[in-house]
Amino acid sequence: MILVDSALRRREEQGRPIRVALVGAGFMGRGLARHLVRSVPGMRLAAVANRTLAGAERACAEAGVRPVRAATAERIEAEMAAGHTVVTEDAFALLAAEGIDCLVDATGAVEFGARVTVAAIGRGLPVVTMNAELDGTVGPLLAHRAREAGVVLTAADGDQPAVQGNLLRFVRSLGVTPLVAGNVKGLQDEYRTPTTQRDFAARWGQNVHMVTSFADGTKVSFEQAVVANAFGLTVARRGMYGRAHTGHVDELTAHYDPDRLRELGGIVDYVVGAKPGPGVYVLGTHEDPRQRHYLELYKLGKGPLYSFYTPYHLCHFEVPHSIARAVDFGDAALTPPAGPRVDVVATAKRALPAGAVLDGIGGYDTYGVAEAHGTVREQDLLPMGVAEGCVLRRAVPRDAVLAYGDVTLPPGRLVDVLRAEQDKLYGPGPAR
Repeated sequence: MILVDSALRRREEQGRPIRVALVGAGFMGRGLARHLVRSVPGMRLAAVANRTLAGAERACAEAGVRPVRAATAERIEAEMAAGHTVVTEDAFALLAAEGIDCLVDATGAVEFGARVTVAAIGRGLPVVTMNAELDGTVGPLLAHRAREAGVVLTAADGDQPAVQGNLLRFVRSLGVTPLVAGNVKGLQDEYRTPTTQRDFAARWGQNVHMVTSFADGTKVSFEQAVVANAFGLTVARRGMYGRAHTGHVDELTAHYDPDRLRELGGIVDYVVGAKPGPGVYVLGTHEDPRQRHYLELYKLGKGPLYSFYTPYHLCHFEVPHSIARAVDFGDAALTPPAGPRVDVVATAKRALPAGAVLDGIGGYDTYGVAEAHGTVREQDLLPMGVAEGCVLRRAVPRDAVLAYGDVTLPPGRLVDVLRAEQDKLYGPGPAR
């Protein structure tokens, strides 16, 4: 953080701010736009692309910016060069324009996010993604493509995966071996739907499908898959442990078997109701007896597991850190260095008839569950990130995990092409 704020201060003093293009002007996108404009020296909101101009203009208005509309790459480029903030419905025209230093994907949409990310990498742009759903589906392949192009693709500081990533890196720097990377949740109910979550979404001005994905466990499954893929971790069982625990996260050290964790090579997990929340935690061990003596002196307990935690995650407020890290330091807050370790698989939220067209993430039909990638490949299970729009070939009962053989995929989707390419590049991987 000290490096980041110093770098941004120098940019502000020199009049060369990082020019940020934002794709997606929903709840998080609007918060980020306002934060960039009002609170982040050394950074400029250059453009906002959204499927409706009204949404992009709302984000700018709430930030206190008067934007200029533009529809072509040439016009977008000219307006940005003149110092204006541009709004457009065409994300790909924006990506074709010069004058952007970093793209932020705040869409939360798998197929559209894939197309935007691939186009940005093709342009040689750093990408900061707030799209855990895409990252948890084909993130390893997209990270590989980014490395091949010489650019950074990273998850965003503030979202729980990157907060865990920062904490994991810190813990490793102490000589501690991380064995659990965990996410603190306040609610877990696989059968929540847009109907049950409508009032909550309306109260906070959020998308009801996104809110539902938080409540039904899909979001935490994607988030923990992203962490697992970045740090070579796995799951102890399908769905993770997901214990209910109303005490402090420090008490979780007694709930895990260190030998089993070592055998697995470390796991991702989550806990419901723990304090402080909604933060993240890492449990790790130290092999040096003398250093364990010091850790006990420093009030971390007798071991063998030691607890480290961050008591909050501040979502869009922290995203500029990732932008600056990517642009000025070539550093990713969180990115998979190799093949997938954990996937999220589609599971029936209710009994579904043959011929049903699945409604996707945060809907009425399915919820996502984390599973070891090797098991997913071995059983040919259906990733949650590709489930939307699939047609069921047979009836399935509630809580059945869907397989590719159960569905017909929609034609012409990029995400299916990317998924096949990822499978070919990395192979099946170890099963659980």
